[in-house]
Amino acid sequence: MAKSEIDVSYSNNIGHIKDGIVDLAAGTVGGIVNVATGQPLDTVKVKMQTFPTLYPRGIACFKSVLRLDGVRGLYAGAMPALTANIAENAILFTAYGYCRKMVAFCIGRSELEDMTPVENALSAVAICPTELVKCKLQAQREAFPGLKNTPFSVYRDMYRTDGLKAFYTGMLSTLCRETVGYFLFFGAYELSRFYLTPEGKSKSEIGILRTALSGGIGGVVLWSAVYPVDVIKSRMQVASSGKFINIFLNIIKK
Repeated sequence: MAKSEIDVSYSNNIGHIKDGIVDLAAGTVGGIVNVATGQPLDTVKVKMQTFPTLYPRGIACFKSVLRLDGVRGLYAGAMPALTANIAENAILFTAYGYCRKMVAFCIGRSELEDMTPVENALSAVAICPTELVKCKLQAQREAFPGLKNTPFSVYRDMYRTDGLKAFYTGMLSTLCRETVGYFLFFGAYELSRFYLTPEGKSKSEIGILRTALSGGIGGVVLWSAVYPVDVIKSRMQVASSGKFINIFLNIIKK
C-alpha cells in the first residue's frame, strides 16, 4: 500500500472517530435537555396511561403529583430516563453511521442511504430496560403504595425475580414504537422541511424556526401513530405481566 493511501486511510479513521465523539456529545446534551424539560409531562403521561380511572385529566394528575410528592415527584424515574435518552441518542447519532458504513461495505456499495430500521431496533434493545425502570418509579405511589424504591432496588428486585428477561418486558411494544414511530417522524420531518424551504434555497438554509417547526410536526405525527402502543407498553412494564394482545383487547372492551 502506498504511503499516500495509508495517510488517507488514517485521516479517514481519525475523522470518523472525531465525528463519533461529536455525535455522542450532541446526543448526551440532547438527552439531558430532553429529560430536564420533558420529564414532568412524561410522568403525568405514564400515570394517566397506567391508571386512567384515577387520573382522567392531565391537569388534575399534575396537581396531584405536585401536592403529594412535590417537584421531586414530577421527576420520578429521571435517572433511568436520562440513561435511556443518552443511550438512544448515542445510537441515533453514532451507531447509525457506523452500521450504515458496515452494511454498505458488506453488500459492496459505497454508501447506504437509509439504515433507520436497524438503528431503531438497536435503540429499542438499549432503552427497554431503562424505560421499564422509569415507568415503575413514576407509577410506584399508585402501584406499590408505601414503597420508596430507587433505580438500583428496582433493577435488583427484577433480576432476583425473573433474571435478565425481566428487563425486556414490553420489548415488542418498544420495538414497534421505535421502528414505526421514527420512520414516520423522519418522513414527516423531511417532508415538512421540503415544503417550508423557500424557492431557490436548500433545506439546510431554512433557519432554526422552520427546522424546529418541522421537528414539531414530525413529533406530532410520531405520537399520533404510536401512542396506543405506548399505552400498552406502560401497562405491561408497570405490572411486569400481561401480554400485548390481552392488554389491547382489555382496553378496547372498556
